[in-house]
Amino acid sequence: MPPIWAPGAADPDKPSTARVRDYWLGGVHNSAADRRLGEQFTLCAPQLPYLVRTHRNFLRRVVTRLVRDGVHQFVDLGSGMPTAGNVHKVAQRVNPECRVVYTDIDPVVVAESRELLAGDDRTTYLHADLRRPEQILDSPDLRGLLDLDEPVALLAIDMLHHVLDSAGPAQLLTTYADALGPACQVALSHTYRDERMLDALRLYSDIYNKPLPEFAFRSAAEVGDLLAGFEVSEPGLVPIPLWLPDADTEPDQNPEHFSGCAALARRR
Repeated sequence: MPPIWAPGAADPDKPSTARVRDYWLGGVHNSAADRRLGEQFTLCAPQLPYLVRTHRNFLRRVVTRLVRDGVHQFVDLGSGMPTAGNVHKVAQRVNPECRVVYTDIDPVVVAESRELLAGDDRTTYLHADLRRPEQILDSPDLRGLLDLDEPVALLAIDMLHHVLDSAGPAQLLTTYADALGPACQVALSHTYRDERMLDALRLYSDIYNKPLPEFAFRSAAEVGDLLAGFEVSEPGLVPIPLWLPDADTEPDQNPEHFSGCAALARRR
């Protein structure tokens, strides 16, 4: 999800990182231009498609667990395209009554996603900046779809590296969780600060002469600080492949060294 930077955000005929992600996940909602951009990224950072798949696999596992534990409502921050195993597909496979509010800042992604979700009255897609919680929490579409007297899960999957420290990511999580009710749980996954990744991004910018935004890749301790006001459920804040893996989890040769972590937590 690219909430701050989205190539082609104002032009549907230009490549979009949201559709590149769909391409890496094996989806079909992408164009030749998106695939070309995806190949340019992977030339510089070959690990990116696997990294994206690992975050998506965590989404599948945590949403499945939440639904089985009785959570049937979700707010997904910075969703990207709702394809290739996204929240409503996972949740409604377990319980068809599940309701999902998707959000993104890219107006083209929002428009395309609304077309994809047309006819599903248990989903809605908000055009909103997650750094402005009132755009999401006060939305009539959210209030009309969700019952905030019932449990809601907040999903912050593979997107907080787009939220700089100056935007107060820890306070944002607290604001959302408090507004969504005392039973709200927060599922989070975050890519670590990795010099190899930063070198790859610099290489991309140098080769293709395209500026990149400032990212907020964080250490495990810094991600833990984002959840300071939360009680983290078992197995804790762990490398993503180690968060309750199942038979469908893509194997990792050294999961304890994976460059990203995940957790499920609730407000204290």
